[in-house]
Amino acid sequence: MGVGLGWRSEIDTVVERQPGLDWVEVVAENVCAGHLPASLSVLRARGVTVVPHGVGLGLGGAGLPDAGRLAKLAELALALDSPLVTEHLAFVRAGGLEAGHLLPVPRTRDSLRVIAENVRIAQEQLPVPLAVENIAAQLSWPDEEFTEGQFLAELVERTGVRLLIDVANLHTNRVNLGLDPAAELDRLPLEAIAYVHVAGGTLVDGVWHDTHAHPVTEPVLEVLAELCSRIDPPGVLLERDAAFPPPSELAGELDAVRRVLEGGTRRTASTPPATAPAHRGCEPAGADARDRLARRQEELLAALVAGGPVPPGFDPAQVRAQSVGLAAKRRDTTAKVAPELPRLLDGRYGPLFLAYARTHPQTGGYRADARAFGAWALAAEDLTADLTDDQRRALEQWLHPAPERPPGPLARLRRALRG
Repeated sequence: MGVGLGWRSEIDTVVERQPGLDWVEVVAENVCAGHLPASLSVLRARGVTVVPHGVGLGLGGAGLPDAGRLAKLAELALALDSPLVTEHLAFVRAGGLEAGHLLPVPRTRDSLRVIAENVRIAQEQLPVPLAVENIAAQLSWPDEEFTEGQFLAELVERTGVRLLIDVANLHTNRVNLGLDPAAELDRLPLEAIAYVHVAGGTLVDGVWHDTHAHPVTEPVLEVLAELCSRIDPPGVLLERDAAFPPPSELAGELDAVRRVLEGGTRRTASTPPATAPAHRGCEPAGADARDRLARRQEELLAALVAGGPVPPGFDPAQVRAQSVGLAAKRRDTTAKVAPELPRLLDGRYGPLFLAYARTHPQTGGYRADARAFGAWALAAEDLTADLTDDQRRALEQWLHPAPERPPGPLARLRRALRG
């Protein structure tokens, strides 16, 4: 596949014009199969491969994969003529609450049975092979029975699923959890790797945040080089989701990736197989395993987003760090979905949203969350006493826009004449 770049609507023309670009990846939830952006159509017509990358399926959750989400992912893969689709090995919702982010799964035998069954269900519904991605984490589960590499290897063995290895996430877990990227790479089935992610992040108070909004750092490129010493990656893609730099800087980051690929001393070579790797099959998870996983994930998510107690065995500092990170992610995503809010509230938006998030866990989509926050801001007079009358009126108008006036007689006559 070569070297690729994450396609984002904010930089669609930049991606189109990036020299030497072999392929792109698009966030599946941001694109509709029936109304593909013109930029993606241009790239496809040029012969550039487009891979859908899901973020909301939640294959690591206790519930069965959502049939509607799977159907949309399958439809998009066909519309883009993609060779595969990818998702994350994570859970994103539990107990009626939305995390708004990718959370790590407990690496236990119970969890493995559930996730393997979820992966097999997804594989049966998708028209192309599936690859799952390792995630960045700020906390670890107690009583784990596998390392990350062992868990992924066992999942591949049971299901034949392919792997999307994010070297930036391996670096994140090194900083936050003390894991050794080289040791985890040694435990992976290298022949199952479909492609590789590279992304930037930043260190805040000793915690590494995988922001996708900062330049790729040298330690991340070193992990990529470590991978390249073991395998010739089928493809490497640079992710950037915010704070987009000038095209020349993006090109420079892509060139840095190419230099690592060209300079690697590889012990093996790998090409994605034309069919899914052989696997031994997986046993049904059973209702008891799903119930146990559901209870554990519900307790953790309640602690992270709803002020619940830290479940036994978890590191309270790690839970606090993850909770702060989730609130900030929710604030920033809501601002992106409803940019009117930070414009209307100026510098008050950030502190107000975090105050709102502390007592209002997310239960639905971001647009509904934005409207709920706006209504809360109008009602919470003790916290919003410094808002001006103009800000309040503008917020009220945003929440309750005036209905569009029906066309008058003259407009209807003109329309009829045009017809």
